Amino acid sequence: MSPPASPSGLPGPPPLSVFIIAFNEADRIGATIEAVRALTDDLVVVDSGSTDGTQAIAEKLGAKVIHNAWPGYGPQKRFAETQCRHNWILNIDADEVVSSQLAAEIRTLFSGSGPQADGYEINIAEVFPGEREPHRWGYTLAPVRLYRFDRGRYADSTVHDRVHFNDQPRIARLKGRIHHYSIRSLGDEIAKLNAYTEQQAEDLDKRGKTLGSWRILTEFPLNFLKAYIVRRHFVRGLYGIATATNYAYFRFLRLAKHMERRRLRKLR
Repeated sequence: MSPPASPSGLPGPPPLSVFIIAFNEADRIGATIEAVRALTDDLVVVDSGSTDGTQAIAEKLGAKVIHNAWPGYGPQKRFAETQCRHNWILNIDADEVVSSQLAAEIRTLFSGSGPQADGYEINIAEVFPGEREPHRWGYTLAPVRLYRFDRGRYADSTVHDRVHFNDQPRIARLKGRIHHYSIRSLGDEIAKLNAYTEQQAEDLDKRGKTLGSWRILTEFPLNFLKAYIVRRHFVRGLYGIATATNYAYFRFLRLAKHMERRRLRKLR
């Protein structure tokens, strides 16, 4: 069944909630919200204590803003899910922008008999500083971002934000893309990844998982090749060398902090 028409005569939004988790995203969240405003009558922003006016921008653009102290990626998204009104949920991050093609595809999906799958994978394409849109041959991920709340929820992991489903879900993939403006600068990326490696090292401890110390010799070079070749950072020329180096250092630092924690525990 198609959504009812709005007072303007245009089709109303589909029965879809959209949620965003945010922290100090005043420079980016406006574009994120603008791209999905017409897709929902239930736009939820869960903020973990921004000090740059993120909340005011989101509220001005029609979002329902809720404060929740940061518990980690998975728990924060699980909290956000419970604040949504509709059973169908679209999750986007505050540094992501739904393309017009994807927005139109989602509208079409909810027309007629509605979605036939339990969850939909969406291509997320990186956009780096100095780029207006994703590179034609750039790397993309395709996690589930559009899903039925009664069939799946985000995993309760502090570092991994993936939707886990009950039983055997029907999963399809949409053609449109989300544009991911993941870093503001190389320096911003380093700060972001440094904080993230702290959470990853702590998560490894909580799960009682031990990574081999020998990997300290191979972690950086192998992950540089992974980023530069497999994740196609080479399409960005010399700048791609810099971004691939940051990625490799991030993977190295995660392992180094994990090793350091084990080393310090021996002294207790």
